[in-house]
Amino acid sequence: MLNNLIFVLNCGSSSIKFAILNPNNKKKYLSGLVECLFLSETYIKWKYLGIEHKKCIGSNLSHKDALNFIFDEFLLEKKNIFNNIVGIGHRVVHGGNKIKSSVLVDDNIIQLIQNAIPFAPLHNPVNLVGIKIAIEKFPTFSKKNVAVFDTSFYQSMPETSFLYAIPYFLYKKHRIRRYGAHGTSHHYVASEAAIILNKSFNSLNIITCHLGNGASVSAICNGICVDTSMGLTPLEGLVMGTRSGDIDPSIIFFMHQKLGMSIDKIHTILTKKSGLLGLSGISSDFRYFEKNYKFEKNAKLSVDIFCHRLSKYIASYMALMENRLDAIVFTGGIGENVPLIREITLSKLFLIGFEVDIKRNFIMKNGKHGLITTDKSRPAFVIPTDEELAIAQETMKIIS
Repeated sequence: MLNNLIFVLNCGSSSIKFAILNPNNKKKYLSGLVECLFLSETYIKWKYLGIEHKKCIGSNLSHKDALNFIFDEFLLEKKNIFNNIVGIGHRVVHGGNKIKSSVLVDDNIIQLIQNAIPFAPLHNPVNLVGIKIAIEKFPTFSKKNVAVFDTSFYQSMPETSFLYAIPYFLYKKHRIRRYGAHGTSHHYVASEAAIILNKSFNSLNIITCHLGNGASVSAICNGICVDTSMGLTPLEGLVMGTRSGDIDPSIIFFMHQKLGMSIDKIHTILTKKSGLLGLSGISSDFRYFEKNYKFEKNAKLSVDIFCHRLSKYIASYMALMENRLDAIVFTGGIGENVPLIREITLSKLFLIGFEVDIKRNFIMKNGKHGLITTDKSRPAFVIPTDEELAIAQETMKIIS
């Protein structure tokens, strides 16, 4: 029976996930993905009442274009579903220093999300687009929109993890610190791992790797996140699709003072033209790298750098595990679907007890979950994330 459904919007930097589901029994009536935004062909894939579909919906579409299509095609035209929606949940990457948990959206919350745009310049603007279009299309839900923040999961990090070694007043007065991102995903897959390992969440020691166009690693010790790779903004940490990840800050001074680049241009380069796109000079789409890894030098180099950075983070987080690591988890579009990345990364971690099982690893994709290491290895799992379910459950909790 259709009742108490939540509509979820998860606007990423280059894609949009959406779903209509019952957060209590976890049944999904609609789920979909818009990908390749701003590229020559934008695709939408969706599953409605068990039937899968896919089509091209245009070229160089923006988030606003795609969201209008989603609302008009999947909600306004499907009254039997729409009439049973009781709330709309939105993933928001950054809550700044004032928002510490999921909240009902109002004008003040919209302004605080706006204020946090400098901390998540690729995400908060499109998160706001989703919120504003939802309110515009469905004014009856204006007081039933809930913002679920990626940064909430990291409020437990100790000062030793979230403080930068810069003058302390910059934290006290301006709240410059590590905030993290992808928290909803990291928390979800860690919870699933606890079930698989038959452990209580509060006793779980795990390293979770969310790998997609944006990528991050989190260290969870006794159920509490104690460190994460993203920082003040989602620019810090791993190599990503178009983001540089960790660099020497002096590179910025060099680009500005010696190369004459403006701060705005440097910002654009580091956030939109670096990472895998910058290294390869061709693409940020991992399907290209997987296909060409053995045949093109730049594709191989880009992947190897990606895995080098990832393995270093995982190894360093071992030091935070209080003498026990229960597992590593791979999730996200790349983490779930690219066996090559997992194989290369785990091969670099052999010294600390990881050994990939080639057969297990190869078949673990396209929504499958399970062990990818040998029986004598420390365990590593692929666990598909379900941020939409986590957002729906938070939304129902808030509006109730």
